[in-house]
Amino acid sequence: MIKYLLNSLLVVLLMSSSIIAQDNEKKSEPEGYKFEMVKELPATPVKDQYRSGTCWSFSTISFLESELLRIGKGEYDLSEMFVVWNAYSDKATKTVRFHNHLNFGGGGAFHDVTEVWKKYGIVPEEAYPGMVIDEEGHVHGEMDNVLKNYIDAVIENKNRHLTPVWHDGFDAVLNTYLGQYPKEFTYKGNKYTPQSFAKELGLDMDDYIELSSYTHHPFYEPFVIEVPDNWMFGEVYNLPIDELMEVIDYSIENGYTIAWGADVSEKGFSYRNGVAIVPTVNKNDMTDSEISKWDELTKREQQAALYKFDKPGAEKEITQEDRQKAFDNYETTDDHGMHIIGIAKDQNGTKYYYIKNSWADNSNKYNGYFYASEAFVRYKTMDIMINKNALPKKIKRKLDL
Repeated sequence: MIKYLLNSLLVVLLMSSSIIAQDNEKKSEPEGYKFEMVKELPATPVKDQYRSGTCWSFSTISFLESELLRIGKGEYDLSEMFVVWNAYSDKATKTVRFHNHLNFGGGGAFHDVTEVWKKYGIVPEEAYPGMVIDEEGHVHGEMDNVLKNYIDAVIENKNRHLTPVWHDGFDAVLNTYLGQYPKEFTYKGNKYTPQSFAKELGLDMDDYIELSSYTHHPFYEPFVIEVPDNWMFGEVYNLPIDELMEVIDYSIENGYTIAWGADVSEKGFSYRNGVAIVPTVNKNDMTDSEISKWDELTKREQQAALYKFDKPGAEKEITQEDRQKAFDNYETTDDHGMHIIGIAKDQNGTKYYYIKNSWADNSNKYNGYFYASEAFVRYKTMDIMINKNALPKKIKRKLDL
């Protein structure tokens, strides 16, 4: 009997030790970010731009695919590389006319897509996947260099005049790397041209406008945004930052998604962790001793403490002046095009925007999506593209639209 009691007591002690150890382990684990979706809009599956600088095409196509879902046209998988082919071809002509004084490369902007759609139409992915080289995804390094060297040779040639076939040769290079241009194709048993397919989809590219927020141009007027990839000299409407954020919220709340151009080079952008934040130290929440300890840390140690991404914390209050300073000092650049499809909040009630990316659906913990805090979007948004019908009425009047 005594042996039985001793054995039972041992089992109880072992179980208690195990429970205490598990509790301690749970307490030592970082809290992490916990998100609750407030509003999520329909979007097509995440695609992968892979090793190509074509986020501008992927993000805008994703945005327009959501527009098709919004108007009840159903789900379409449209060809990003059809847009890239046409944009590159037009960019070559313009670069030659500018005597090479134009940013020539694989980058672009949202309006490149809408202009290609208006001018040349659009095709489904299956009609033009743009994958003819033996790679698992879009790999454009060699193609980009070959096309740049081609343009350089055309401009620097010693003939003292352009040959009438130089552009045919350029397009032939595009066909070699991306596939033969689809002048006609069959989709779901019907024959189309790119123009007739675009007409059937029913989107009006004149419905789409771009907005930004900088003080070096007047508010409520359009201006050519001064970023290297804006080779088309596309215009954006200028709004105060508070009103730009109002447009983003109003758009999502009323069922319209947003193409989002932003700088993702900040330390607060952690795609692996699935968050983008602008952390700051809230000294009001610190004791005097904690403040002195913080001030004694080196800048590197302070950054390491801020960017642990172990749980939500205080974020910087972003002003119009903060945005302008970052833009003027090249701290905010036209890094990446993405797609805002929703609004969420973390466990502290802080607002975030739910972002669809184009880095594959297995590229991070949220299957190709991430959460950007309101502070990050306020600070690092370069420009957005929306359907002009998503503008609040008072702002639409101010822009004379």
